[in-house]
Amino acid sequence: MNRKRHEHIVKNICPGSIAEEMGIEPGDKLISIDGKEIIDVFDYHFLAGEEHIFLLIEKTDGEQWELEIEKEEEEELGIEFEQSLMDEYRSCRNKCMFCFIDQMPGGMRETLYFKDDDARLSFLQGNYITLTNMDDRDVERIVRYRLEPVNISFHTTNPELRCKMLHNRFAGEALKKVDILYQGGIEMNGQIVLCKGINDGKELERTIQDLTGYLPQLQSVSVVPVGLTKYRDNLYPLQPFEKEDAKQVLDIIHRWQDKVFAEYGRHFIHAGDEWYLLAGEVIPAEERYDGYPQLENGVGMIRLLLNEFAKGISQIKGDTRKRELSLATGKLAAPYLKEMMGQVKEKFPGVGVHIYPIRNDFFGERITVSGLITGQDLTAQLKGKELGDRLLLPCNMLRAGENTFLDDFTIEAVAETLQVPVDIVKSSGQDLLDAVLGMPKGMERRE
Repeated sequence: MNRKRHEHIVKNICPGSIAEEMGIEPGDKLISIDGKEIIDVFDYHFLAGEEHIFLLIEKTDGEQWELEIEKEEEEELGIEFEQSLMDEYRSCRNKCMFCFIDQMPGGMRETLYFKDDDARLSFLQGNYITLTNMDDRDVERIVRYRLEPVNISFHTTNPELRCKMLHNRFAGEALKKVDILYQGGIEMNGQIVLCKGINDGKELERTIQDLTGYLPQLQSVSVVPVGLTKYRDNLYPLQPFEKEDAKQVLDIIHRWQDKVFAEYGRHFIHAGDEWYLLAGEVIPAEERYDGYPQLENGVGMIRLLLNEFAKGISQIKGDTRKRELSLATGKLAAPYLKEMMGQVKEKFPGVGVHIYPIRNDFFGERITVSGLITGQDLTAQLKGKELGDRLLLPCNMLRAGENTFLDDFTIEAVAETLQVPVDIVKSSGQDLLDAVLGMPKGMERRE
């Protein structure tokens, strides 16, 4: 892999900082620390954390300053750079047969089509990576800097099958990097996107068995069904899982959970919530989820929500308050929300909640999670419905840190179209209970 020279331009200097004292200014470039090149933010923090360092700075006129700095260990220099990662994001080199981005319609914002596969984002944000665009130097840096946990998209441990699934002839070879991480004592988590007739059945058995060999460094692995939208023209002909398929997947996972738990005291391999809904089986007890390490992958979200809600409502006394409101969600969570609202009705007879499962017309009906519901589907299906005094929406319908849905509809536009105030409900069961009962701490109001 060719390496370019990395230039790190100073964006801001913190007032009263070491950098300000040394005369470093916005527009200057950081060339090296202790003679070592800075590739990204991890090199910077690792090298700048020492008590005695030499900085090589290039001023805007091209003059280079070598600055000797004595400071407390881990004391910040006070420099902010143009790029928070101090490097470009690495995009994915694969063309996976199950890639969700390839199944998105055109015309959406450009950032939604970027496929990242960056180990640094795995550490910073919890993203999953395939290891296919990393060289030995990258892996060695993970071990040296203890950038853990690393979240890995395995999908299969069969090298030939992995090459086929990722459409990358190096994808099987990339699995060897897991051995380096394991030997380096790096904590890892894994995921398997299961495709019917491809990596399920005996291949899933093989993958789970192989991955148990990385215990205890590999702490957990999730198995989630492939998400299939209606935009699959000219893509690999994948088939949806049916009820009996889901039951077989759960049989395999539960059997391996019991086996691994007996030896290691953890269940290790976890099924996404969608499998239980599809199979018509009860969501497992909390103990099965080992503290919810795979929550962001949709593993145990429903169980956690149910338990938090049940705990919250058990600790309050009912009353005669009057409220009528509505709650929109994906089809996956709707049955469980109805169950929870039934508990509310028992204690608060005057509180009525209309539950509206939103059909995903935008991506296709097989997409059932609330996080992929668009503003246009929401408004189209709620128009003319009884919405009560307020409409509650889960926060995962919105893009992280933004006020918009995936299709750029805003919360304000939804509220105006439906002529009802909208409350964005935070993620916990207690937050949901607070929002339903009108307690302000569980929600963010949008009029």
